[in-house]
Parts: sequence; C-alpha cells; structure tokens
Amino acid sequence: MTQNDVQQAPPVDPFGDMHPYRDMFEIFAALPREGLSPEEVVSVLEALAAAEDRTWEGGQVSGTIYHGGKDHYAFLNRVFGLFSHANLLQRDMCPSGTKFESEITSMVAKMLHGDAVQQHNPEDEVSGTVTSGGTESICNAVYVYREWARAEKGITQPQMIAPTTIHPAFRKAAHYYGIELIRVPVNQDYEADVEAMAARINPNTVALAASAGNYPHGVVDPIPALSELALSHGIGLHVDGCLGGFILPWIEKLGYDVPVFDFRLLGVTSISCDTHKFGYALKGTSTVLYRNRRLRRYQYFEATDWEGGLYASPTSQGSRSEGLTAATWAAMVTMGEEGYLRAARAIMTAADKIRAGVATIPEIKIIGKSTFLIALTSDVVDIYHVNDHLAMKGWRMNGLQSPPGFHLCMTLPQSRPGVAERFVEDLRAAVEYAKHPAQPEPRSGAVYGVAQTVDGRAWLGGLMLDWLDATYALPG
Repeated sequence: MTQNDVQQAPPVDPFGDMHPYRDMFEIFAALPREGLSPEEVVSVLEALAAAEDRTWEGGQVSGTIYHGGKDHYAFLNRVFGLFSHANLLQRDMCPSGTKFESEITSMVAKMLHGDAVQQHNPEDEVSGTVTSGGTESICNAVYVYREWARAEKGITQPQMIAPTTIHPAFRKAAHYYGIELIRVPVNQDYEADVEAMAARINPNTVALAASAGNYPHGVVDPIPALSELALSHGIGLHVDGCLGGFILPWIEKLGYDVPVFDFRLLGVTSISCDTHKFGYALKGTSTVLYRNRRLRRYQYFEATDWEGGLYASPTSQGSRSEGLTAATWAAMVTMGEEGYLRAARAIMTAADKIRAGVATIPEIKIIGKSTFLIALTSDVVDIYHVNDHLAMKGWRMNGLQSPPGFHLCMTLPQSRPGVAERFVEDLRAAVEYAKHPAQPEPRSGAVYGVAQTVDGRAWLGGLMLDWLDATYALPG
C-alpha cells in the first residue's frame, strides 16, 4: 500500500454501512498462514486511522474527541508504550502503578473539594480507584451501595432512585447486581425532580443518583437539595460526574454559574469522574471516589482459599495495563491547573458564541440550562431534518428523544478558529432545509418515533441487539 492509498481511504459516512473498507483491505476470517510484516500492518492501520481522523479533525464532532491535539496524543502514546506490558494487578513488579493511581485519585479528589469532608467529619478521607471508564466507575459505585446496605442495614432487596436522564450505565449496573432502579421523570427544566424522588424513598432505598451534568442536556441536577434529602434518610448519594466532573470545576473558577455538586456537600457519598473526557487522558480511564475509605472497602474483592494463592483486586477488572494509568497521570500533570483553566476558557468562549448564534434563530431553542453542552430542539420544524442537513455538512451530533433534539458537546476541537461560527451558519441553513426537506421522513430520527410506544421499544430493542451482533460480523 502506498502513501497515496492511505490518503485516498474513504471518510466515514454517517449514513453508511459498517464495512466501508471491505474492498480496500484483506479480510482475516482466520489466522494468516504466515504473519504479515510490521510494515504491512502499519500501512493498513495508517490508512484506517487517517480516514477516521478526518471525521473529527475539523471540529464537527460532538464530544468523543476531547483534546484533539496530535502532539498531545503522541506524547501520551509514548508514555503508554513505556508501561503497556505491565500488569497493575501485580504491584510487586510495578510499584510505579501505586504512585500513578494514588496520585491520580488524590488529584481528582482535590479538584472535587475532597478536603471539605474533614470539616464535617475528621475521620473521613476521600478515597477512590482508577477504572476503565465511566460505566465501570458507575457499576462499582452501585455495587458498593448494595454491599454497604446489606452489611450495615440488612437490606436484601435494594433500590436506587434516579432521574430518567441518568446514564444507562446505572440501569446496566442495576441489572448486573440485582438492584431495582427507580427512574423518576425530570422537572420542566430537565433537572431531577427532588420532591418526586423523595416520594419514592422507602426502607429498601440504599442511595440516590444524580448527574453533573447529565448526558442528554448537560444540566446539573439540584444536588444540594438531593444532598439534604439523602442525609435526612441516612442513604447514599452518588453524583455521576463522568461527563462534567473534569470541566465544571474549571468553569466555576472562570465565574460561570455552576451549582455545587461535589464533596463540599455533606450528603454526597461518591462521585464518578472520567479522566478520558475533559481530563484529556487516553480512552478508557475514569475514577470513582468515595467519601471515606470504609465505603471504598466494599468495592474490593479478595479470595484467600484459592489453590492458585491469594487473590485481591480493587475494581471489577482483574489484569490491567499500566500504560493507560501512566498516560492518565502524564496527561494530568502536564495539563496542570492552568492548562485545564485555559482549555475550559476556550471551550466556553466557543459555547457562548454558539448560544448567541442560536438566539438569532427563532425556530431553535436550547434545552435546559446550558454550560459546555448545548442541547437543541424545535417546536417549529422537525429537529431530525435539521440534524440530517448538519450530517450532510459533516457535523456529527448526538440525537436525543423526549423531547426530540440533538446536542453538541463542546470540546477543544470546537474552540478552533471559525468552528463555532460555521456551526451557527450551517444550523441556520439546516433550519431552512427542514422547512422543505428532500424526503418526508428524516434519516437521523427514524428510530426515535418508534421508541415512543411499548411495542416500538420492544422492536427497537431487538434491532439494537442485532446491531451489536453486526459489530462483530465479517462483511457478507
């Protein structure tokens, strides 16, 4: 394969199939008889990477790519390579992992005002672990509340209460660990309805959950009120800061109105916070923090009677590459407070431009109290037709439902010169397109209409499982 082949690899089509490379590269349905040379493999991978990088390099992708600097990624990849082969489960061989993970959790705890817990209880000390991503952080926290409630309250049929906007990882965790998740509709501002959640608390309730900010709309739930509610009932409160936890503290320092959501609140007992989003580390790493070490202990697993010897692990994972942990530590210490402030300032400057532009388009309105994430809907045009036109212009938005909409999660690529202005211009044109669309049904919104009925959701659920099957299928 030549360099020209690399450059000619097709960009990803937002409405295309799952196998755009079927005619470009050999398909390996079984091990090759003889291994390929490293040069051949790298040539193929360069072509794939070049094609897929073009989808985000212009700053037109919502979320997903949080830093976007090739030099930054090259530095982290260099760090990763130094430790990629090391197993964090074997700390006797890699004590550097203890340095990295203890410092990562300490730095995140400090950012989230972990020092405040000792003002309320001198015996408390925020502690946590590094995980593989937000889902594992959430799953670990849900597991902790189940174990804590069983051991200290005798609850054997645990329930958690959360707003409907809570991330689906909570539903996954509840499914895995035998917990009933009670999902309560949000209020008119798309924030958790505190009174409605209070009405669902019962003797089996082990914890509440809330978002800072939630994935659909980016709003921060009324966590101070939920903190008081949790305290009054002696239950836990988990704050899902996977999306906003690493940017909201810096936005607050810049003077924006950010509700308190962290360990300054006495009722907040745990927080999930992703380092691989606005922490600008490599995928996938996250952290889960607890108000004290006693809660964290419920996350650990140990076995003393196994024929293979003693076994203990701090998270739901076993073996883990130290490369990701080292790269996360490197990202954080090279960014520093000033680096995170600069990044937040750049992102919010671009977000402010877009919000100002949206205000000049009467057919479009912003959902909820917007910060770094801008969720859009319309009462005038079909918002999915708007999204279709944006997709044709190269924008990749995240679709929403209830109400119909999409969001643009602002990241550093959107802070590049001209990107915010181009989005407003394309959004304005997309609204005009939606008034007279090329086809009656929007391509990007077809599934959301189906999801409004019970039968439709059942059909759509099966379709989604078929889609997952397809992600593992060879091209036919």
